[in-house]
Amino acid sequence: MGYWGWGYKPSKPKAVKDGIKMRNQRGAIGETWWSKRWIETLESFNIGARLDRGRSYARRGQVVSIDIRAGIVKAKVQGSMPKPYNVDIKLKPLSAAEWDAVVDAMAAQAIFAAKLLAGEMPQDIEQAFSAARTSLFPSRHKDLETDCSCPDSSNPCKHIAAVYYILAEQFDDDPFLIFTLRGHTKEQIIRELRERRVSEQIEPDQPEIVESALTMVEPQPPLEESLTSFWRASEGLESFRVRMEAPAIENAVLRRLGPAPSPLGGAALSTVLARAYAVVLKRAVQRLGV
Repeated sequence: MGYWGWGYKPSKPKAVKDGIKMRNQRGAIGETWWSKRWIETLESFNIGARLDRGRSYARRGQVVSIDIRAGIVKAKVQGSMPKPYNVDIKLKPLSAAEWDAVVDAMAAQAIFAAKLLAGEMPQDIEQAFSAARTSLFPSRHKDLETDCSCPDSSNPCKHIAAVYYILAEQFDDDPFLIFTLRGHTKEQIIRELRERRVSEQIEPDQPEIVESALTMVEPQPPLEESLTSFWRASEGLESFRVRMEAPAIENAVLRRLGPAPSPLGGAALSTVLARAYAVVLKRAVQRLGV
């Protein structure tokens, strides 16, 4: 950007070769309800026209890097100056007591744990935060503390706004990043949910049993020792019945595995497989007449 005396004249930002360019180049931003909720929350703050300019920056790939940690997002955004600007977006992490209350509320409903394990944000997850008298998303503009090293006196500037929009797509790819920003990692949440579920059936004064229940895995013989019986049906198979129906959580395994390291024909492998699974399920249901 350029400044002349007391006036202001916008200037064209320098192009970025390997910037984080938004997948969605037109229309609404966000593929999942939680990323859309993030954008709706920001736009409800009436920040002004800089959101529009920030969206343009995000789509052009002006965000050079982004790092999401507990309570803070640190990013670099290329403007018109030689060096990228440093952007900080802070959102206060929840306290330990608040997280305990949130996880208790999550554990009370098995579907929360099931969907989170599948990498999906439950539609009514905010109820768990409401029960703890807090919120997952910022509820007021002042909940977000933002700073940019650019000379623009307005806050948020277009560089901060660009990071807001890139965050939405980051949340699309990994909903646990919202929890990370609020101070709890994916590993912490999953472990604490498992502990709550296990402790419902085990005495609370037996922590060693809880730990073994969380880590116990039935040992399996090596494959080379099982070659003669590998294709043999196990006991009780004759009583096994298959019921064809759509899963409660769509593409649970794909969601759990996360993005594949390499694309397939220019598309994400998980997207290709999801389409293939949908076709197989449809044909199977049609053939079986269920």
